[in-house]
Amino acid sequence: MGAWLYILRCSDGSYYTGTTRADLERRVAEQQAGHFAGYTQTRTPVVLAYSEYFDRITNAIAAERQIKGWSRAKKEALMAGDFARLGLLARTRRSSSAHGSRRGAARRSSP
Repeated sequence: MGAWLYILRCSDGSYYTGTTRADLERRVAEQQAGHFAGYTQTRTPVVLAYSEYFDRITNAIAAERQIKGWSRAKKEALMAGDFARLGLLARTRRSSSAHGSRRGAARRSSP
């Protein structure tokens, strides 16, 4: 049984990413009505900004977890279907994290 991955644009401009095996329109209506305690309940109205169907629920959940870790810019590129920008943003993040601070680096002790 498959599942939907979806991104909602909330009234405060934030994004909520979720998955459902249920009918997508019904799930969005439930989110809109505040049926689920949590993030979207106090951020209605919500608008469906992106959806993608997966043949397997495990793939939808894996994509949800990945997207939840993305920057706002990457989410917006995905929603716009701008895959070139999405790839560029992914490369930019990888290269910046490779040159980031070196926390926990060993300190030299004085002789």
